[in-house]
Amino acid sequence: MFIQIFKMCLLDLLPKKKSDDELYQKILSKQENDLEELEKELQTKLSNTEMLGACDSEYITLADVERKEREYSEQLIDNMEAFWKQMENIPHFLVDQFKCSSSKARQLLLTLTERMIEVEGLLQESQDVHALDILERTLAREHMAKMIECLKLQIQEETRCRLAAISQSLELLTVEGKLSGQQKEELLTRQHKAFWEEAEHFSRELVQRGKDLVRASLAHQAEATSRLALAHDKERRSFLAEAQPAADAEGFLKEFHEVLERHRLTWSQLEEEEDMKTTEAMAVLCQELYHSTVGTFQKLVDVLFLQTLSGVTGLSQAECEYLRQEVQENAARQLGKSDRFRKQQWRLFQDVQEQEKQLWMEEQALSTVLQTHLREDHESIIHGVLNRLTGLSEESTRCVLQSHDLLLCSALRRLALRSSAITTLAQMRLSGKKSLLQELREQHALEQGSSQCLDEHQWQLLKALEARVLEEAGRLEDEAQQMRLQLRQQLLAEAREAGRLLQQHTERAVGQALLGHARNTATRSRTKDREDFKTSLMEAAVESVYVTSAGVSRLVQVYYQQVEKVMQDHEERRLQQLRTLQSERVENFKVRKKQELSDRSSGAKMADGAHDAPQAIHQRMLSQQKRFLAQFAVHQQLRLDAGKQRARAMDLLEGQLETQLQEAEQSFIMELAALARVPLAESNSSSSKRGLLEKPLRTKRKKPLPRERGEPGVPNDEDPASGGHITGPLRTTHIKMKVFRVCSSKRLSEQDGDTADAEDANKMLKKRSNW
Repeated sequence: MFIQIFKMCLLDLLPKKKSDDELYQKILSKQENDLEELEKELQTKLSNTEMLGACDSEYITLADVERKEREYSEQLIDNMEAFWKQMENIPHFLVDQFKCSSSKARQLLLTLTERMIEVEGLLQESQDVHALDILERTLAREHMAKMIECLKLQIQEETRCRLAAISQSLELLTVEGKLSGQQKEELLTRQHKAFWEEAEHFSRELVQRGKDLVRASLAHQAEATSRLALAHDKERRSFLAEAQPAADAEGFLKEFHEVLERHRLTWSQLEEEEDMKTTEAMAVLCQELYHSTVGTFQKLVDVLFLQTLSGVTGLSQAECEYLRQEVQENAARQLGKSDRFRKQQWRLFQDVQEQEKQLWMEEQALSTVLQTHLREDHESIIHGVLNRLTGLSEESTRCVLQSHDLLLCSALRRLALRSSAITTLAQMRLSGKKSLLQELREQHALEQGSSQCLDEHQWQLLKALEARVLEEAGRLEDEAQQMRLQLRQQLLAEAREAGRLLQQHTERAVGQALLGHARNTATRSRTKDREDFKTSLMEAAVESVYVTSAGVSRLVQVYYQQVEKVMQDHEERRLQQLRTLQSERVENFKVRKKQELSDRSSGAKMADGAHDAPQAIHQRMLSQQKRFLAQFAVHQQLRLDAGKQRARAMDLLEGQLETQLQEAEQSFIMELAALARVPLAESNSSSSKRGLLEKPLRTKRKKPLPRERGEPGVPNDEDPASGGHITGPLRTTHIKMKVFRVCSSKRLSEQDGDTADAEDANKMLKKRSNW
């Protein structure tokens, strides 16, 4: 999915390039190779983890399962971090290797991040559905296992009931004197041996043939899986060849995800079909073995009563048939009681399954709450950091937020997967305790339904069994709570580790954004810095014969008036803006106070109504503590919002002031250049051409008479004898002084404005604190 998204972003970045272009293929192959290396590294680590716990036995311990699952989680987190770094290096790779502009590289990363966030959302939904599907299949397999266990127990119960009925009939013959005690014991021993050998044969055959069925099912599933993989790969390639991602990127992502999701559902349906076939085959096998075993039991009974007893006791065939029928009736009555007990067992099992399903739903809800809390916590942190960094541009802020959102979605999706695994491990740890409790409940149900009238001893045993059941249930609940707390702490520790990695990447992204902002600011200041141009223009004005004292004075006066007018307007706008913000803050404070008073009065009424409750004081203290903390958080957020609003307003006014001052300065420069007869287009050219003016631009003049020059060092701007012209070194010094005065006046005006701003701000703060 990532490669397809990167292809779309690359086509957007290089619209004139074709998909078979050499540059396009180099960039794409580099990302494909990096991604393949990540996948190979992950598969190697997973294989090593699998081989460490491999052994010849077909069983595995719970400790090995927990260790493997923990290592899987760590390897997935490491792989996720490596993928983050790969995405972060994409802009640097494009700029360094392929000389792409930094703005285009940032735009590609921004688009790539945005589309990857959409994909993460789709993958999260798919993962949740897949988790529910796994839960349903797990419960179905438990159902099948319980059914097989019930059939095995039913054969054992058949054996006990038939042997009990046979023993009762032989005991009756012994009492009547038709059968000696030794003969009875020999017959019973032979029957016990024959019946239990047949029952063991049933169990062995069921296990062995069941394993054969499972192996055959797995082999057939592997074969079907390989065919299905080829078909899915062909369909995926066909879809990618026919699709046009550049036309509708969002639609392409959804359609491609639907294709992949359909493939996953096909895999799931294949596994479910194989499970159903295996279950049906096991049911047929159980019925076949059951009927075979019951038929063998019946043959043993027929041989005993119709052949053996007639020869040992001398009873007639009719009497032996009567005894055989009586044994069957007694066995049927006892089996009826056993059937009622099995139905109770099955109801208990269904209740346990419903409780497990409810527990899974609760754990899923808790996982969702944890993810929501972590998301809100991290988002509030990153927004708070960016809110305090007022110098970043909207593009940089959006880039940081989108990158953080993508990393957060990816980390939370893996934490959700880890939460499901931890819930499974907790259930596996408690399986032994649950089995013991289930056996005690079944035994209690058996004892309770064995007889309606109980004597004192039986009643005491039943009460003791009930107390044991309650004790084991409480112990299981305590152990389950302690284990959930332990595993939840482990999950939170892993969440903190993922948060630490996320914080490192976010800090790096914010640092890069600040560095880019500083570079852009320095670049803008360098482009705005035109001191060389001003110096060259001053030299040209000094050497020009068209520049007079009166003309320069007029320009300087007009410029000074413009600057003064701009500063006055800026001061008025600033004060007006501060007053508006202050009034808005006061109004918001009044509204919030009224709301707090109303909430406090309603809370007091509720507390008065619950005055008789024993925990009323504690609840009031907790509610007040929560209210104070909430008020503190709200007050802090309001102060932050007010500071942000004031900073935005001041930044806007400062930008307007800078623009107006630049316009006034530009107007002064243009008028001075026009006065000096300096071409402005030429003056704006590169200063590498010796500056703004060359020697041929200078106008030659006659050297004035000594009496016309006057006294050096005593300039007189309004001397009528000079005819309005200032010549020689005196004129150069005069114009330099004028330009210096202009610059000094501008700096003094700005300093006065800053001083006034600071004084007014201090006054506003004092008024606010007094208020």
